[in-house]
Amino acid sequence: MIPQRRLGTAGPQTATIGLGCMGMSDLYGPADRAESIATIHAALDSGVTLLDTGDFYGMGHNELLIAEALAGRRREDVQISVKFGAQRDPAGNWIGYDARPAAVKTALAYTLRRLGTDYVDIYRPARLDPAVPVEETVGAIADMVKAGYVRHAGLSEVGADTLRRAHAVHPIADLQIEYSLISRGIEAEILPACRELGIGVTAYGVLSRGLISGHWTPQARIGARDFRGTSPRFQGANLGRNLALVETLRQVAAGLGASVAQVAIAWVLARGTDIVPLIGARRRDRLDESLGSLRLALSPGDLAAIEAAVPAEAVAGARYAEAQMAHLDSERGAQG
Repeated sequence: MIPQRRLGTAGPQTATIGLGCMGMSDLYGPADRAESIATIHAALDSGVTLLDTGDFYGMGHNELLIAEALAGRRREDVQISVKFGAQRDPAGNWIGYDARPAAVKTALAYTLRRLGTDYVDIYRPARLDPAVPVEETVGAIADMVKAGYVRHAGLSEVGADTLRRAHAVHPIADLQIEYSLISRGIEAEILPACRELGIGVTAYGVLSRGLISGHWTPQARIGARDFRGTSPRFQGANLGRNLALVETLRQVAAGLGASVAQVAIAWVLARGTDIVPLIGARRRDRLDESLGSLRLALSPGDLAAIEAAVPAEAVAGARYAEAQMAHLDSERGAQG
């Protein structure tokens, strides 16, 4: 079974790797419902305990999918992490954020109904709402903790100052934020702040949306509803430069008897026992490959070789398009 880690000093004990379920409903093109449910089942049977979702992933579709997958299983064996606050219109366009206290509680009510559960393990705003002090948002989550509807408060993509302000209102279990070999901005200020405060990290994008999985090719076709079609790292010359880094990493992986994806995930695992990578597998074969990273014991020499193959400053392109980057509190000032 998969080893356990604790998400911060105030958070839950969870498996070392979690499953991000977004791609089963949204943003990466079509997904197979039956295979998605089979993948969730396989993850849980392998010892994965943390399922990550958002109420805006497929506009509730992802929560309903998880509810279907969990039918007949013991609720207490699973931790469900939910993001809220992102606003979308019927066409799927992003139209802002709403993290007012009333919106927090209303969104939670719908989430509980869709999931078919009476509590959420970790509840977090998807982004900082610039119109609402984070203290008010976290205060509303704290109300829901006291009422028994939420077990732990979390945050997503916020900077060190915001973390400190939020944590002063109510203990924050974990910060969900992008972290990978080619997205290392949290190392300067945000990760040290998490460790100072005893806040865990759930790292998403550990394979940079497939870019450093070892499976992406220059010929890959991106569908109209695929988020990667607007991602600077997948565009033009940037893609070529980034895939060249992957080929260098492939040589290191071959020497370790592992796949590129396994090495990339193992590197994140090695960054600290307070970090839980979220893998976005939509198929059982990709899940099996990702879980194989747990068998890798990277030495200091291995880690140095991996980082030499993919230097942090060598990545081409920002991790989101400019308009989306503007919504990231984690990227403001020196914290990015």
